[in-house]
Amino acid sequence: MYRVIKVLNNNGILVLDDANGQEQILLGNGVGFGHRMGERMAELPKGRRYELVSEKTSALTCVNGIDPIYIEAAGKIIEMAEAAMGPLQHDILIPMADHIAMAAARAREKKEIPNPFQHDIAALFGDEYEAARKGCEILKKMTGTVLGEDEAGFIALHIHAGLAQENVADSLETARLVGVCMTMIEEGTGKKLPYGSLGYNRLMSHVRYMLARARKGECTDLDLEAYAKEQFPFEYALAEQILKKLEQELRLVLAKEETGFLAIHIRRVTGGESET
Repeated sequence: MYRVIKVLNNNGILVLDDANGQEQILLGNGVGFGHRMGERMAELPKGRRYELVSEKTSALTCVNGIDPIYIEAAGKIIEMAEAAMGPLQHDILIPMADHIAMAAARAREKKEIPNPFQHDIAALFGDEYEAARKGCEILKKMTGTVLGEDEAGFIALHIHAGLAQENVADSLETARLVGVCMTMIEEGTGKKLPYGSLGYNRLMSHVRYMLARARKGECTDLDLEAYAKEQFPFEYALAEQILKKLEQELRLVLAKEETGFLAIHIRRVTGGESET
């Protein structure tokens, strides 16, 4: 049996599954119409289910602070993103809705928050960023609110978090640290990196997965230490500096093999090696 905890609007209800104590939001055209708080149902109406998991706060407390239209909009964004990229963790629904609601409020007051990592997010999480831009169009159609590219970057982090099964803070930290690495490479070589080029995107992806390996305590299968140190001593020394910085930021020890691998990527994007 299911118990209706709250009717969000005609297109959404918050229910409790009595069998397992799981709170769920059900979204879909008309799923909330005619229902009332406390009502019990043997089966739920047809719609998209979003299971909610929170160790600190009840779902009712969370949804009470968010205009239901933004919960509905977040659901439509997740649905659109899943159609393009595959399944997302549905527990991003409320955090995304909460962010969108606050972003909409800031937009109305013309107090948008700048996103210093917007370009890094767009380059790192291209598919998620494109989905976020489409999500902004969904929000515009539903509410009339216009969000800019900076907010698209923040929404992309929520989508990526759902796709990668990590929290938004980790996604943002990844974008920040990748930006730190790219800046160190530009400053160390005295060259402006060719943003958007194949080599640039490969380098960003490499740093992203290097960070993921570090967090998981894994290392690359390739050991290019001796080769990179001998062939590209300047890039190798720069890679050592970058890894030392990352270790300080992450408070983790990165595998030694990462140095040579990173040095080769730096050489490729700054030293003219073939990108084919």
